[in-house]
Amino acid sequence: MTGHAPTRRGRALGVDLGSRRIGIAVTDSAGTMALPRTTLVRTGDIEGDRRRLVEMAVDDGVVVVVVGLPLSLDGSRGRAAMAAVEEASALRGLLEPRGIEVELFDERLTTVTAHRALAAGGSDERGRRQIVDQAAAAVMLSAWLESGGARP
Repeated sequence: MTGHAPTRRGRALGVDLGSRRIGIAVTDSAGTMALPRTTLVRTGDIEGDRRRLVEMAVDDGVVVVVVGLPLSLDGSRGRAAMAAVEEASALRGLLEPRGIEVELFDERLTTVTAHRALAAGGSDERGRRQIVDQAAAAVMLSAWLESGGARP
């Protein structure tokens, strides 16, 4: 996990990796608020999924992609966290030549928080399943912003 802020001001893309879906959130142009953007369904083609993420980051004009790191409650790295580290490394190789940084950020409990917020907002179970991944990405990206991830 890196604790530094991007060296340039601008938008950030939050990525909540899952085995079946990838939740995506983006900050506003001022880099002060995280908004759910979309959910990508995994295709089974990991390189193709990465290309879609790179294309989205470039099209959105982001300066940093923040990949959620699903640490265990005790802070240790399990299988999912190690997979996120590997994915972030692969994305870094594709994005840094384009001037886009990649960071890992602790995403513990973001999906739980997103489910609760969506339920409190009145969405039914089926509706929540459709958007929970992008909502979790927005929760994670908001926490990253609050931790000082964005330059003032």
